[in-house]
Amino acid sequence: MENERQSGQAYFGTVLQTVVGQAFAAAGYQRERSPLQMAGGRFRYVREFAGGGRGIIDFQVLVYSDTMWSSGAPSCFRVELTRASERDGAVVRSLSRLVVEDFGVKILPAADHWWSYRDTDSLGKALAEAGHLIVGYGLPWLIGELSPPGD
Repeated sequence: MENERQSGQAYFGTVLQTVVGQAFAAAGYQRERSPLQMAGGRFRYVREFAGGGRGIIDFQVLVYSDTMWSSGAPSCFRVELTRASERDGAVVRSLSRLVVEDFGVKILPAADHWWSYRDTDSLGKALAEAGHLIVGYGLPWLIGELSPPGD
């Protein structure tokens, strides 16, 4: 990816905002601006709920560039969701574990899944897949409208 030479994390953040930013904003989530966190590969969207709760969507990206140690290794990211309230404390769940284990939807290869990408096209597709799962399962779970079977 040609833009990775400048900053792989910044490039990821730009594509992330392009692919899912509007959907998250429409759901009331705002991207936190923390240059230090973003430089370390963490991008966070937060929503304050009525009644004092909070929903957090964290993207953690590991950007690999071609070096003699990681030649050809794809970059990857994962998504963590945090539902926090004063009454219940914080519940943290990876998106893949929530979908595969909690909801029993075997759409991903494993409950501990990292989305991988090598170029802009594969990054966009991976973010779109994760974004669909966040909108379908993560956002309703964060606000408490959707619970896994047995909860």
